[in-house]
Amino acid sequence: MKIIRFNSTKQLEKIYNRGFVKSRRVQDKVQQIIEDVRLLGDDAVLKYTRKFDKVKMTARQLRVSEREISGAYQNITPNFVSSLKIVIENINRFYRKQLKKPWKMKDADGLILGEIYEPVEKVGVYIPAGTAPLVSTVYMTVLPARIAGVKKIVLISPPDKNGFINPHILVVADLLKVDEIYRVGGAQGIASLAFGTKTIPKVDKIVGPGNMYVSEAKRQVFGYVDVDMIAGPTELVIIANRTSDPKYIIADLRAQAEHAGGLAILITNSKALAKQVKSQLNSHGSIILTKNLEQAAEISNRIAPEHLEILVKNPQRLVKFIKNAGAIFLGPYSPTAVGDYVAGPSHVLPTSGTARFFSGLSVSDFVKSIHVISYSKKALEKVKEPLEKIAGIEGLSQHLDSVKVRFE
Repeated sequence: MKIIRFNSTKQLEKIYNRGFVKSRRVQDKVQQIIEDVRLLGDDAVLKYTRKFDKVKMTARQLRVSEREISGAYQNITPNFVSSLKIVIENINRFYRKQLKKPWKMKDADGLILGEIYEPVEKVGVYIPAGTAPLVSTVYMTVLPARIAGVKKIVLISPPDKNGFINPHILVVADLLKVDEIYRVGGAQGIASLAFGTKTIPKVDKIVGPGNMYVSEAKRQVFGYVDVDMIAGPTELVIIANRTSDPKYIIADLRAQAEHAGGLAILITNSKALAKQVKSQLNSHGSIILTKNLEQAAEISNRIAPEHLEILVKNPQRLVKFIKNAGAIFLGPYSPTAVGDYVAGPSHVLPTSGTARFFSGLSVSDFVKSIHVISYSKKALEKVKEPLEKIAGIEGLSQHLDSVKVRFE
């Protein structure tokens, strides 16, 4: 790990702007895949599955059968289901708090305004399985959608070299009553969900992380469907000082290094801690030396990391300075791993600095707000004059006539 001082503007700017590097080659390749799937459907999906996953299938084999799902229960680790039930309850408890109720307000003139909430009808969930099958991502995406009331959930995941999906992924999806599962990944999988094929249904929203091709595909299909966010490599920032336990910091940074291309940064005002951590870690990452903890928080806000651990003695004092982060982990016994697997909030979080304007996956991501407007004749008459002025400025006389006709 390299040590960067707080006044090393050029090096810090490189970290702040990490999300702005785009590959024209990836963009062009993904655009071609999407267009092929849009025009050719299943044939294109099967072609790219052969090319990238080295698996030859027919269209009928794209969908995982009930028999294969049932068989997956024979191939999972012992006590997996019982352990999963604890996690599911934690997640359900957190997301039930996010449910919104319809509201309305009235006035004496008969004006009624309000909002009602309707779930997105069909959601596609992408589960990566390249370097490792992300079993936890199944429940971290499906459960908030289920609690929101989504009627149909379609899951896709790339097949292994033998054409199968990891049995733990299938079991979790089955337990959570996912409606359909397909063995397809990459940009071709995202395109199939966005436009639909003869075999794979079109959805209204796509959620879930993936590699650069998946993220670019989500970016390109946005507008045809909604997406949760454009995710990049995983990120961890740790704020610590001389009171922090170096063993915890080193362990958490090593855990982060298990993710290819991930961001791992320690921000501290302790030179001794910086040297100690650096001596124990050869992995890619940075240590940023600051004047004080308030400056550490300021730099962290500029980074806007996916995961932020605050390992100082009184983390609650520092958290009030944090404005940008996907998730904040407070104190020595809240490692990022608990958020990845069991705490409750989804681990699908904004990366590449997008925590400045994106939030972690929530129930709200699967719900639409619909405005309700009801005017009485008296209420309409009260706004007739300002409406007339604004319509006149815009030159839309028929808009005004649609109001006037109600008073003739």
